Amino acid sequence: MADVSTVARPYAKALFDLANGERKLPEWSAALGAAAAVLADAGAQRALANPGFDDGARAGLVGSVASAIKGGDLFASTAGKNLLQLLAENDRLTALPEIAAQFDALKANAENKVKVTVTAATQVDAGLADQIKKSLEKKLGRVVELTLAVDASLIGGAIIQADDMVIDGSVRTRLQRLTEKIVG
Repeated sequence: MADVSTVARPYAKALFDLANGERKLPEWSAALGAAAAVLADAGAQRALANPGFDDGARAGLVGSVASAIKGGDLFASTAGKNLLQLLAENDRLTALPEIAAQFDALKANAENKVKVTVTAATQVDAGLADQIKKSLEKKLGRVVELTLAVDASLIGGAIIQADDMVIDGSVRTRLQRLTEKIVG
């Protein structure tokens, strides 16, 4: 069976082209996020796996629940219903979370934005966060949407993740490397 990201790519690209043409990138992003949330629910997964459900029922279930979630109202439209029906007929509803992720990546690229997560051993103050954001914007040449997280197991330092780039300046990693050099 094909990798989920490979399966999701053409759907995400087609939806991006549609949404970009209609100037509805934020709306489709929110709708796909709502559908991904539906698919993450264990109860919905059990219902979708029910062999008594036909494709229309599966698509209808995801659409009705996603429409009830904030931002999911596009699944009440013809385009949203058609998307869910197509995914159900091709047994691809479970790819919706990956379709949403790839759509958001295309959207961020088109908007010249990048999501960056800074995970530090302790809480990062606002001044330092602003400095990190400005430095990354200069380095990456894109608008940075910064998310801060705390992980005390890092001991000190921080890990910065932006798309495929990871900068690991944590004390934990430095200690692991030192241990490997001493032992190995």
